[in-house]
Amino acid sequence: MTSTTILKRRLAGLALAASFILGAGPSPAQENVSQTARAASSAALADAGAGSLKSVADFDPIADETERSIAIFEETGKVLQDPRCVNCHPRGDSPLQGDEMALHEPPVVRGAANFGAPGMMCNTCHGAENVEIVAQTEDIQSIPGNPNWHLAPIEMAWEGKTLGEICEQIKDENRNGGKTLAELVEHMAKDDLVGWGWNPGEGREPVPGTQEQFGQLYEAWVATGAHCPAA
Repeated sequence: MTSTTILKRRLAGLALAASFILGAGPSPAQENVSQTARAASSAALADAGAGSLKSVADFDPIADETERSIAIFEETGKVLQDPRCVNCHPRGDSPLQGDEMALHEPPVVRGAANFGAPGMMCNTCHGAENVEIVAQTEDIQSIPGNPNWHLAPIEMAWEGKTLGEICEQIKDENRNGGKTLAELVEHMAKDDLVGWGWNPGEGREPVPGTQEQFGQLYEAWVATGAHCPAA
């Protein structure tokens, strides 16, 4: 038996056990949150177009610097409001999954440090890299993975928020983990967990563009004053 087969069987067993340990399913309140998120994602998916991002140069014709800054940030919203990102930025205590942004199955909670509850930490099922699942189910073709897999802090919940609200959160050092604008650019352009959005594994559509393009847009947004769309 190969190590991959062992891992797949272990993950399946853990998922089944968790469904018994943690409860039968989401509460009505959680389901309402998820429905709100689904509605918010519809516009983001429509805006994503053919899966591309405009370049910084595409915004040069906008003479007013404030307007150009806002337009650049709105372009980054194609990534920020994509399910790949919002699923890990929920406003509740459970992650979301899939393009429909349904509550995570098996049921899990964020825990005190956003890495899950004792006995069911995120890395119980999510390893250091994506793991392809073969001949199990059409709905799940791979299990996401990253060495730092975890939920974003509740202060950075984007689910159900407007792009203007997300923008204000992102540049607020009291909510973004104390990051300066320069550190924020580095985070968006280089962070490996952010980069997972462009490499989400089999069965998932990546966020638009590339992480390099995304980082360039953030750098240009900061350089033009880091202005936000109206909330």
